[in-house]
Amino acid sequence: MDKVRIFEIKQSVYENNDQEAERLRQRLKSEKTCLMNLMSSPGSGKTTTVLRLIEKLRDEFKIGVMEADIDSAVDAETVAATGVKAIQLHTGGMCHLDAPMTESGINEFGTEELDFVILENVGNLVCPAEFDTGAAFDMMLLSVPEGDDKPLKYPLMFSKVSVLVINKIDVKPYFNFDTEAVRERVTKLNPDIKVFEISAKTGEGVDELAACLAEKIREWNK
Repeated sequence: MDKVRIFEIKQSVYENNDQEAERLRQRLKSEKTCLMNLMSSPGSGKTTTVLRLIEKLRDEFKIGVMEADIDSAVDAETVAATGVKAIQLHTGGMCHLDAPMTESGINEFGTEELDFVILENVGNLVCPAEFDTGAAFDMMLLSVPEGDDKPLKYPLMFSKVSVLVINKIDVKPYFNFDTEAVRERVTKLNPDIKVFEISAKTGEGVDELAACLAEKIREWNK
């Protein structure tokens, strides 16, 4: 019996998305708009972190936020209350955004007067890591209650991001969370990764994170 022929459809889909992502990245570069793709599990504190970063960066940069969720507009409404430009993207049940979906949001959003756009991706550690959105860089949140073993379970996510934020350090005394183990594990996966420890709730550590992002924005928008 002949062997069954196997077509790597996933590879071709990813290749097409990568091409679209690079085109979008170059477009945003020409428009001097820095797009950050923010990823994490649900409940890690993405929106609270976004609010803290808006507070720290808004005096220097014009900021916009795209909130991606399967449904509801709760997060976009929360961000819009700060006065920055915000829109909600509904994914129609999909667990991630790809480059064409991101560009559709960008086109609806407009970037003419924006220096920095935050894409708050769907809460998920699997699908979002597999798709290039066209962002200038990717950042991930890992909250203390999730545990320090996540880099072992989801290596692709930690390999992809250039910035890792360990959030909710204010509750570390109540959890068996080994920060040094996380640092060691992610550095093996990604030697150039920058790791920050913050509490989005109290504001601890946010200044250092904001300074890093400001440097990245300035460099992109030169």
